[in-house]
Amino acid sequence: MEVTDIHIAPLTPGRWPDLVDLFGPDRGANSGCWCLWPLLRAKDWQVLSREQRKAGLRQRVEAGPAPGLLAYADGQPVGWVAVGPRAGYVRFQLSRTSKPLDKDLEDGPQTPFAITCFYIRAGWRKSGLMGVLGEAAVTHARQAGADAVDACPIDPEKPLQWGEGFVGMASVFRTLGFEEIARRSPRRPLMRLWLDQTQKEA
Repeated sequence: MEVTDIHIAPLTPGRWPDLVDLFGPDRGANSGCWCLWPLLRAKDWQVLSREQRKAGLRQRVEAGPAPGLLAYADGQPVGWVAVGPRAGYVRFQLSRTSKPLDKDLEDGPQTPFAITCFYIRAGWRKSGLMGVLGEAAVTHARQAGADAVDACPIDPEKPLQWGEGFVGMASVFRTLGFEEIARRSPRRPLMRLWLDQTQKEA
């Protein structure tokens, strides 16, 4: 598939059925995660059933703001990216690989967002859709008032196994202008794109 005429829209309550269609009502994206994986502590996520995770994400969608963006091709949902305020992604905040830099407490971004997950429909993988979604997520963060966007993608040394790329590919983020700011794991660089260049230079 080629990425042409892609429409991007926030996941509002009215679009919930489209996310279910994309994730699969029983599959729930990757191993029944329902994209709650970066939002909860490991112990809190593990005790939830797939149905509870599904309900948990739906509650967040209903409460707003939209926890991510959907990509459509000819009206069919074909991709998803989770993006929002960094502080709301509890596991992302606490994980050794993706936690904030120590110096962020003093001179880091004031309103950082994070891009934590992607899900691409089979048939659209390796089409460039991840880059389209990533770019849309950056635009969404900028419009929401973010001064920087962080991500902790995978930088593979060998072909990925199924599902490993859900955090995004480092090469895609480099193309979008993200820079590596830390590497606490050999294959998981912490990357940042400053949206407020004045703060970056300060």
